[in-house]
Amino acid sequence: MPDQEPGGERKRTPSTHIRKLTLTDFRNYASLALDLRPGAVVFTGDNGAGKTNLLEAISFLTPGRGLRRAPYPDVAREGSAGGFAVHAGIEGSFGDVEIGTGTAPEAANEAGRRVRINGANAKSADEMLDWLRVVWLTPSMDALFTGPTGDRRRFLDRLVLAIDPAHGQRALDYEKAMRGRNRLLSEDRRDTAWFDAIEIQMAETGAAIAAARVEMVRLLTAMIGRMPETGPFPQAELALSGTLEESIGNMPAVELEERFRQALASGRDRDRAAGRTLEGPHRSDLLVRHRPKSMPAELCSTGEQKALLVGIVISHARLTGEMAGAAPILLLDEIAAHLDAGRRAALFEILEELNCQAFMTGTEASLFSSLAGRAQFLTVDHGSVRATVAPDGMDL
Repeated sequence: MPDQEPGGERKRTPSTHIRKLTLTDFRNYASLALDLRPGAVVFTGDNGAGKTNLLEAISFLTPGRGLRRAPYPDVAREGSAGGFAVHAGIEGSFGDVEIGTGTAPEAANEAGRRVRINGANAKSADEMLDWLRVVWLTPSMDALFTGPTGDRRRFLDRLVLAIDPAHGQRALDYEKAMRGRNRLLSEDRRDTAWFDAIEIQMAETGAAIAAARVEMVRLLTAMIGRMPETGPFPQAELALSGTLEESIGNMPAVELEERFRQALASGRDRDRAAGRTLEGPHRSDLLVRHRPKSMPAELCSTGEQKALLVGIVISHARLTGEMAGAAPILLLDEIAAHLDAGRRAALFEILEELNCQAFMTGTEASLFSSLAGRAQFLTVDHGSVRATVAPDGMDL
């Protein structure tokens, strides 16, 4: 249950917000410095003006490759020396912090990016999670329920990462071990000791990944259950499909690891024929159903799928705030385009209740009219950003 005030009212989750965002050679921005307010921030402008680029820049304030999953050389502004930089001044319950990240021109083609926190080099990007959590919803996720299994796995793992910062390293360790095993398979190596060592690591990290996913589904299901049964965003039923995930709870963790290790060892010939590892958490899937209709999400209408997804993201944001002790920053790209006026207004009220800084984009400021007087409105125009001039009847 959430913490409550003595009178029985729910405590507001402490807010974290970006007060200043500075970009250098990022996408179509040669140089940009924005002063930002807590609460809702709305970017409006024509398609292609650079609204999503701003959200992508903010998404680099968390581990990973950002909301587009783009190669770093593609992020640097065309015509620049090759590197890019994102810098943010952040205020929150954990204190004020300066976070900078990007790639140097001479190292723009390297796989990683550098992170500095309060002027000191971070050991890893995971250190950013000590200061803020970032959650996003983009139009490319509209096909989440009907698209490839890998998209749902990545979506779930990002949800886990916002709650459990160690999850990212576990996933990296598992992927590295699996690549080593797949290389042995493709080269038809028969070194048993080498396989044994790799498979032990895969079993340990794989079981931990599966356990973290199961725990996330449990926690998120409970949070979704707190949503109104007849609210604007329908409740979702979540489940996991996967050999490891389905076995958790039926045996001790040590036994689960050993069974997975044995399965990998006994499956070498099969995997050698396939040229890859066929069993493990890299094959798992997130299953979603529309609870009021008792219908698989993939069979629901486009509008119902969008509402389901928004409900999941909102519930996860609330969960993240309660678990991490501070509200996450939300990135909602083109969020208003496929929601009717009633759902838009309901969403904006929920965001205010969450006490989070929420960045939203849209082509028309009028889509956000119910936020008039409560949000910071900014117009994006191909590499520049300015305060929005309020249209008639709209106090910004």
